[in-house]
Amino acid sequence: MEWILNNLAESLLILGISLLVIEVAVLGFATFVLFFVGCAVVVTSALLYLGMIPETLLAALLCTGVLTALFAVLLWKPLKTMQTKVDTTKAKSDLIGHKFVLVEDVGPELVPVYRYSGIDWRLKANDVIRAGTQVEVTDTEVGVFHIKAS
Repeated sequence: MEWILNNLAESLLILGISLLVIEVAVLGFATFVLFFVGCAVVVTSALLYLGMIPETLLAALLCTGVLTALFAVLLWKPLKTMQTKVDTTKAKSDLIGHKFVLVEDVGPELVPVYRYSGIDWRLKANDVIRAGTQVEVTDTEVGVFHIKAS
C-alpha cells in the first residue's frame, strides 16, 4: 500500500488503463461506467504527474469523481448514439453461387433435401425445377438453400 501511495500517478495510470482494457476487451463496450472511470483515472494520473493537483489520495479521489461525472455528462449521448447504430446489410455467404445438379424436383410445394458439406439443406425455389437441372444457390438461411436454374 505504501508503494502505491508513493507512486500515486503511476499506480493510477495502471489502474485507468486496466479499467479501459476491461471495458473494451472483456465487456465489449457494453457499459460506459468503466470507460468513464478509466478515462477519469488516466487524466487524474496526468494531472498528478504534472503537479497540477496535490499528491494525496483524497485529492486524487476527488479529481477522479469530478472527472468521471464530467466525462459521463459530455460523452453519454455521443457514445449511446454510436452504440445504437446497427448495420442491417446481409452478410455475403460463401455458399451463394454454389452450383450442383438436382436429384429431385424442386418447387414451391416440393422441398427436397440436398446434402452438402455434411449438412442436410432444404431446397427452396419459386418455380418448379426438374431433376437433372443444374441450379445455383442464390440465398441461404439456416438449413435452407434458395436456388434457381443456372
